[in-house]
Amino acid sequence: MPAIDRFVTRAAGPDGPAVRCFAVTPHASDELVEVVRALYVGASGDVAIVDPEGGAVTFKAVPGGTILPVRARAVRAPATTATDLVGLV
Repeated sequence: MPAIDRFVTRAAGPDGPAVRCFAVTPHASDELVEVVRALYVGASGDVAIVDPEGGAVTFKAVPGGTILPVRARAVRAPATTATDLVGLV
């Protein structure tokens, strides 16, 4: 029997839970398949992102288990040392 989704008729707001998740592999030049609303960091390290407007920033020493509430269109290697990243859309 399929799961019941009581929220299917509601629009996903910026403060609501993610509706889709995917593994993120940092890359020197490629962008993500879609802009994420947040990044889950599975294992500690630095996370270097490019925001939707093209700004670049590195979050230093992000603890494992953190959800970074930041929109990102790319996660850059080799500056990203954190692992087990998940994009939340």
